[in-house]
Amino acid sequence: MTNNTPQAISLLELGIRIKEAIHRKLPDSYWICAEMSDVRVNASSGHCYLEFVEKQPRSGQLLAKARGAIWAGSFRSIKPRFEQITGQPFCSGLKVMARVTVDYHPLYGLSLTVLDIDPSYTLGDMARRRREILLQLEEEGILTLNKELPFPLLPQRLAIVTSPTAAGYEDFVDQLLRNARGYVFYTKLFPAIMQGERTESSIIEALDRIYRHHDLFDAVVIIRGGGATSELHSFDTYPLAANVAQFPLPILTGIGHERDETVLDFVAHTRLKTPTAVAEFLLGQMEQVDATLQAACETLLHAGERIARQERALITLSHRLPLIAGEKLERSRATLRKIGDPLPVQVRERLVGGETKLRDLHRRLHPAISALLTRETHQLKMMEQLIQLASPDYLLRRGYSLTLRAGKIVKRAADLHPNDTLTLRFQDGERSVRVEE
Repeated sequence: MTNNTPQAISLLELGIRIKEAIHRKLPDSYWICAEMSDVRVNASSGHCYLEFVEKQPRSGQLLAKARGAIWAGSFRSIKPRFEQITGQPFCSGLKVMARVTVDYHPLYGLSLTVLDIDPSYTLGDMARRRREILLQLEEEGILTLNKELPFPLLPQRLAIVTSPTAAGYEDFVDQLLRNARGYVFYTKLFPAIMQGERTESSIIEALDRIYRHHDLFDAVVIIRGGGATSELHSFDTYPLAANVAQFPLPILTGIGHERDETVLDFVAHTRLKTPTAVAEFLLGQMEQVDATLQAACETLLHAGERIARQERALITLSHRLPLIAGEKLERSRATLRKIGDPLPVQVRERLVGGETKLRDLHRRLHPAISALLTRETHQLKMMEQLIQLASPDYLLRRGYSLTLRAGKIVKRAADLHPNDTLTLRFQDGERSVRVEE
């Protein structure tokens, strides 16, 4: 080896130096937020191995990735507590907040050892995803489309989406077909997987098959017979919700428990707790219509009885009508005779009395009119004399004159001014004069 040859170290020694450097720089544990991927449990050791990934929110592009491990001792307490609080299986695709330490092994490389996981963060993320899906459906204008469909008066033709081996399906059909009131239902099963990763695509495929014959059905029923609450996340997806929201038939759901409401429940026409509750709802709809028809029948029956009574009364009245009318006419004729017999005498007496009064008024009226005319003629003559005495012409004939300025009579000397032009009116004409002083 020459002096120019660089001094080398082994790969193991480099790995040990990397491990020591990481432990010096990152000695503590850290809380990280990431999505779990490729979660798997070693059956013999009980250790859980997974990957933590972070993606770009809009494009989904991978931004960071790290291997992780939960040793069996920690995993035995972390997994059941997480599933009990969140109601979700500990699996890939969930966002978690995990407390980790950073480790490096010369053989296995960099990894994160999980010490604890906060289930409340995952609950918040699941609620956020539900809100985002509902908001997207609302922005697209399809959130309440299925709820707005009119529910059929008699929901008898039912398309059922569920697993054919589910106990809930058998109970649901038996409850409908063996009801005590004898209501008739026609059911058609469209098989689907109701738990696991294929739930979403399986239900959408069943809905597509129903859609091709939707005119043969009154409503669609999506039920889930039993199953863990942790598997309800399969019903919180946008594609499934969008299909249900836009479906042309009312959709009823009975897939969970009373306290669990999935996105699918929210967009469906009617959400019920269980398959049994769905069957009770449908039977209740039939009973309402039955009660309405019974009430209508009773109303018609009572109306028919009233019509029959009125018909009998009309027949009785029609038999008595001629006699009643004859009696009424006879009484009217008697009344008319009683009024009409003395009427000519009364009319003649009235005419004679009126004629006498008119002659008397005529005798008294002539002198009164003559006296009135005499008084009024005398009054008019007196008024004529007064008007003549007040006339300007009468005054002028007596030797007076009238002084006018600008066509108006001058009444006072104080109203005149030097150089005013006046008109003096006499009996035989007018003259113009000028005021000097």
